Amino acid sequence: MTYKIEKTEDEWKALLASKGAEPGAFQITRHAATERPFTGKYEAVWDDGSYHCICCGAKLFDSDTKFDAGCGWPSFDKAVPGAIKDIRDTSHGMVRTETVCAECGAHLGHVFEDGPTDTGLRYCMNSASLDFHAGKK
Repeated sequence: MTYKIEKTEDEWKALLASKGAEPGAFQITRHAATERPFTGKYEAVWDDGSYHCICCGAKLFDSDTKFDAGCGWPSFDKAVPGAIKDIRDTSHGMVRTETVCAECGAHLGHVFEDGPTDTGLRYCMNSASLDFHAGKK
């Protein structure tokens, strides 16, 4: 797939290092790895603000769409319109919907149709894919 923002692996590594991204961010965002549940830095953050792609800075979620799903990853019921692209994921012997940043293709996590609000969605995201901006919506 082609995205508006494209870089080589070395360029992504350098960019993530310059942002002080957490260990594993490159493997998660560029190779669809997953952090272990309850280990991500944003899983239990409830401050006002917004969540952005760690790779390109695109705004993905507002903090008022975050909820505690009890799954161990930051969960949201609604993304910023147009910010996320869904991809059919048949890895690990199951069918899921992978979510990637619409601007740069960074792997964010998966979306499930078991959310508790009227959207019915649960965006289950890797903290390492996100950058939180406090107080900014």
